[in-house]
Amino acid sequence: MKLKVYADRMSQPCRAVLIFCKVNRIDFEEVRIDLVKRQQLSPEFIAVNPMGKVPAIVDGRFRLFESHAILIYLACAFPGIADHWYPNDLSKRGKIHSVLDWHHSNLRRGAGIINCLLYKTTDGKTMNGSNSSYGIGKQKVLLRASNKEGFYYSPFLLNTVMGPALGIKSNPQAAAVAEKLLLSSLSKIESVWLKGNGKFLLGSSQPSIADLSLVCEIMQLEILDERERSRILGPYKKVQQWIENTKNATRPHFDEVHTILFKAKARLQKPPSGTTTINEASKKGALHSKM
Repeated sequence: MKLKVYADRMSQPCRAVLIFCKVNRIDFEEVRIDLVKRQQLSPEFIAVNPMGKVPAIVDGRFRLFESHAILIYLACAFPGIADHWYPNDLSKRGKIHSVLDWHHSNLRRGAGIINCLLYKTTDGKTMNGSNSSYGIGKQKVLLRASNKEGFYYSPFLLNTVMGPALGIKSNPQAAAVAEKLLLSSLSKIESVWLKGNGKFLLGSSQPSIADLSLVCEIMQLEILDERERSRILGPYKKVQQWIENTKNATRPHFDEVHTILFKAKARLQKPPSGTTTINEASKKGALHSKM
């Protein structure tokens, strides 16, 4: 029975799984789960993933969710997958796991656009409440989480380009705190994970599932206009080169899977009249941290 991959390409983890399957010529069926239409809450999908999140896979009678777990499973379960994606060497595997664990509590919180979904019940409340909060060091920022689609957006993009597009008032404090975490994460990638002369994470000459996961995360910054994207990524030359190396190693599939993101960017760069654009927000100092 053919592998089924349940995904929405606007989701970074979904893109990583899809690219991995395509690059490694895994025979699969892509089942689109439209998050805007809240198809992740349908009884049919809940039967696949009771958490109601994408990506998820079904391989015969086996079901699995969480992108890192999926990538590990695919690298091990399908024949012919090159060893560099998830090496047999246990020490190398351990290093990859350390990057993947770090990813969720650092880079993803700073750069991601859709981190989790808020599920609305019949009484109009959400399972997690109408607000969500997260902490960075001693700071804790309360974020308005709900919108007409029921999504929770990470604070950096929510309070820059996504907020105006969704009709949500930006929060300069939340944007500054999120940007601080994002810049710190990029700095750590450059100084720790890209330490040495390798083209990829952990000094490797070929990409692993960790490279694919992290680069797909950073690609969400493509939604920003070029000026803001350059301001964020410009100081991190090794990160920029690593992104290009990962793109080149996975083309043409990388570009094809990310097409939806570039189309979204084009739409977001034309905000409705009366809303604040990302450039206007930048001039007001909403995007800058003290780093």
